[in-house]
Amino acid sequence: MNEQIMNNMQKMDKYLGEYATKNSEAIRFNEESKDIRSSFFRDIDRIIYSLSYTRYLDKTQVFSNIDNDHISRRMTHVQMVSKIARTIGRALNMNEDLIEAIALGHDLGHVPFGHPGEAILNRISLEYTGKYFNHNVHSVRVLKELENNGKGENITLQVLDGILCHNGEFVCNEYYPTPKTKEDFLNDYNSCYTEANYIKKLHPMTLEGCIVRISDIIGYIGRDIEDAIRVGIITSSQLPSSITEVLGTSNREIVNTIILDVISNSLNKPYIKMSSKVYKAVKDLKQFNFDNIYYKANNKTTLDHYEKMYRTLFSKYLNDLKIKNIKSEIYQIYLGDMDDEYLINNSDEQKVIDFIAGMTDDYFTGLYNKCIEERN
Repeated sequence: MNEQIMNNMQKMDKYLGEYATKNSEAIRFNEESKDIRSSFFRDIDRIIYSLSYTRYLDKTQVFSNIDNDHISRRMTHVQMVSKIARTIGRALNMNEDLIEAIALGHDLGHVPFGHPGEAILNRISLEYTGKYFNHNVHSVRVLKELENNGKGENITLQVLDGILCHNGEFVCNEYYPTPKTKEDFLNDYNSCYTEANYIKKLHPMTLEGCIVRISDIIGYIGRDIEDAIRVGIITSSQLPSSITEVLGTSNREIVNTIILDVISNSLNKPYIKMSSKVYKAVKDLKQFNFDNIYYKANNKTTLDHYEKMYRTLFSKYLNDLKIKNIKSEIYQIYLGDMDDEYLINNSDEQKVIDFIAGMTDDYFTGLYNKCIEERN
């Protein structure tokens, strides 16, 4: 391989900041032959070419079943988070390849109908497997154990950890990285399945992971307001002046204010931080969104219907596995191409959860409607 090409592709380490993660520090669970790409750059390629990444196109961000092409989908959110995080990372001289890989992969584990669907699948998972289901944990599972026909994509430790610890629902004033070994990461990953609220204890192992975590908040907190205004749930006049005077009123202003605040408070520091004033405004705006948008995005009738849909499909496909109905979609679409090790090492219940979790909104709805028609 031409040495000049290798040097051109991998010279970034020379210019990264003191607290950045170097490409030479990348850790994989399984050794691989090298090519011209750095390890984190290679992870970006594996993520964007994955089947799970393609399915972002038809997954809910906040609003489901809305006939408006300007409402955000999961793909929109992921791209916004990536751009925001890379902006912060570039200003702080961090590793942008690591940031982009984490950002683009962070929501691969989201299920049909977003967070309401996640809550339902968590209840089902606890009931049938005794394990908690969280989208950030499942995002890791997708890349580590489900993609590539059940063999996984051998993504680097730093990227998987950033994805596991990305949860933007938990806003903090300061984000400090926590160094980890492979064993530390696996302990975190496995504990999320068995301990309630363990996800609240997670801290990224890299500063780049911290940047993505805060960027997840920046990516949704203003955009969700604009989407809510578009669908008529709120008006811009409802935003408290105590928040708008600090952050601004439009998504553009909110994103710009928080990004610049984070950069100015984090430059040449071993942590990522917001000023006290901006942090309070972000917390207050997040609470405003919960009270006025997220709690109102779906009414009880809709949520009950989603629960019925999930449980109907779960029961159907679990029964199909028990009776070995090889004409079922779970065999034809999902299990037929999966590696033998996946088939042997996972219970029928887990296979059904994995199948349902990977569905897009439309595919999930179509299968449910087909199931109801067959019953009638």
